[in-house]
Amino acid sequence: MAGLIGIGLTGVLSHQTALNITGNNISNANTPGYSRQEVQFDTQEGRRTGAGTIGSGVSVTNIRRLANEYLTQQLREDSTLSGEQNALNSELSRLDNLLGGESTGLSDALNNFFAALQNAAEDPTSLPQRQLVLSEAQQVVNRFQALNEEFIQQRESVKTQQQQGVKDANALLNSIADLNLAISESPGLAQGKMPLELMDQRDEKLKQLSELVGIRVSESEGSQVNVALSNGLSLVTGANAAQFSTRTSAEDPTRLEFTLTNSGRTLQVDEQISGGKLGGLRKFDEQALKPAFDELGRLAIAISESMNQQHEIGMDLEGDLGGNFFTDVNDIGLQRSRVVANANNAAPRNAQLAVEITDSSQLPAGTWTLQFSGDGRNFELVDSATGETVNQGRLPDPVQSEITMPGFNIRIEGGQFNAGDKFVIQPGRNAAESIALNVLREEDLAFASPIRSSAAETNLGTAQINQGKMLNVRNPNTNALLPGFETQGELANGPLEIRFSNDGTDITYTIFDGANNPVGPANQPYNAQQINTFFSNDPTAGDLYQGYQFEMTGEPADGDAFTIAFNSNGVSDNRNAELLAALGTANTLNNGRQSFAEGYAGLVEDIGVKTRQSQLDKEAGQTLLEQSNNQRESISGVNLDEEAGKLIQYQAAYNASAQVMSVAQDLFNTLLQSFR
Repeated sequence: MAGLIGIGLTGVLSHQTALNITGNNISNANTPGYSRQEVQFDTQEGRRTGAGTIGSGVSVTNIRRLANEYLTQQLREDSTLSGEQNALNSELSRLDNLLGGESTGLSDALNNFFAALQNAAEDPTSLPQRQLVLSEAQQVVNRFQALNEEFIQQRESVKTQQQQGVKDANALLNSIADLNLAISESPGLAQGKMPLELMDQRDEKLKQLSELVGIRVSESEGSQVNVALSNGLSLVTGANAAQFSTRTSAEDPTRLEFTLTNSGRTLQVDEQISGGKLGGLRKFDEQALKPAFDELGRLAIAISESMNQQHEIGMDLEGDLGGNFFTDVNDIGLQRSRVVANANNAAPRNAQLAVEITDSSQLPAGTWTLQFSGDGRNFELVDSATGETVNQGRLPDPVQSEITMPGFNIRIEGGQFNAGDKFVIQPGRNAAESIALNVLREEDLAFASPIRSSAAETNLGTAQINQGKMLNVRNPNTNALLPGFETQGELANGPLEIRFSNDGTDITYTIFDGANNPVGPANQPYNAQQINTFFSNDPTAGDLYQGYQFEMTGEPADGDAFTIAFNSNGVSDNRNAELLAALGTANTLNNGRQSFAEGYAGLVEDIGVKTRQSQLDKEAGQTLLEQSNNQRESISGVNLDEEAGKLIQYQAAYNASAQVMSVAQDLFNTLLQSFR
């Protein structure tokens, strides 16, 4: 009887355990990272008799956790990919909406500004039209500055997210290390009795960590795991956890760099941060936000320089030359702000450098690193985007010199350079922030040209002279722009007169100043069969360069004369206004291949393409993550229908085992009564 009761008891106890495990599965059906548990039964050792072996019941040999390490690892990898794409797409979408929005972008402001210039060119004396030009120009300035401020805010937002991501990663690393220790010290581990809940918790922490940064996980002794970055740098070894941190970048103080501290040693690990949210934020900063800053700055420089060059050779309503329309792109403060010294440069850190814009039409949007080697005078200029060396050489002694690049020069003004010193060269830095309107009054808008020509009334020939073209070429030796306009309101040595001699065979001319003295060589040849140009466009050509040129066609008669004079009272002249308005459609970017509007559209398109691609990548990543999660759930997830079936199965077995015990009791009672 005792054997039958024992058999029934083992069945009751074993199936009670099974019912508890099933109930636990059902209770944790919605617990993140929970792996379904299963009871493993085994027959107890039987009792041998002469008639054979009689079973002694059932026992629970193990409670196992249903998990597939391959699927768990795949889930982590897909979580890393999805985390990266989600962060990248979120930031790209914000930038795309900013640049492409009608109220936030630059396109409408540019179109309205050049349309106002065109309207003003049709009525250059109208003060309301001139005021509209200034108003629309201020809107262009406002849009540049607003976009720049939005870029800065997004950059700061990215930095805040990076800092928070580092804090979250450190908390997870510490938790994983603590769980490693708890698992390794778990009672029964030596007998294969695993702490199932702790292992589930550790796997969930590893998944959360993989959403932040790409990791590699490997098993070690005592059922612990080691965690490392994708390049092998250790994050968790046993119960020891490394710590991430961020600090101001030595290369660019406006950005952060990542460090990893392990066993008292701190390493800079920017290049090793890939995948996950942190990798996505870093990719956005490197591949989208930085280039957008550079392109916006380049566009601000191109518009400022082009408008300034055309405006300063025009004449305003008061007879003065125009001057700068926007901020001078080569203000000395701006030139020096385009160079950022690396914080790790060696003492004495007294190097003085500046970046001068030489030709905005050739200026590329980008960032370069100027690095020194050898004795500190050998230099290399490296494109930050491609890593290619685009210029190299050796500084002279003394070091004052220039490094020439398309569109800009790096000016070495002085100081001491050491091997290993680095400087970030960013021609567009601060350009969008610093652009400002230099013309404040309607009367100061230089819509007229300061020169005009006329023919003598006694001329008998067919020659015709145009109204001239102003030049904007500075003398490289004196930096003089318009030597013919040294005195306000009149031409130097003017008015000038071109007198012709025609003997029927040869035609020659001589230019005379107001004192009747020749300007340049006398009796210069004239060809009636082609366009003839007066004065040179070479600023080093002495008297032959006056800052303007005239063209003439036809055949002058002997004694014909033409006068070149200052355009006094030329308030109705709109020649410079038309040239200013024409800059709206002129190809002034990328070596004459793009207009301002096309340049900005290129920036919008580039970010738009990246945004659309990131959206596709995000959707693909989410699909992969869902598939991995479904595969894991098919093995480790709790199926409530299946668990409900097991409840019925185990309850029936429990009841039957109890019935066995009841039968044994009845038999025992019957046996006792038979002896009464």
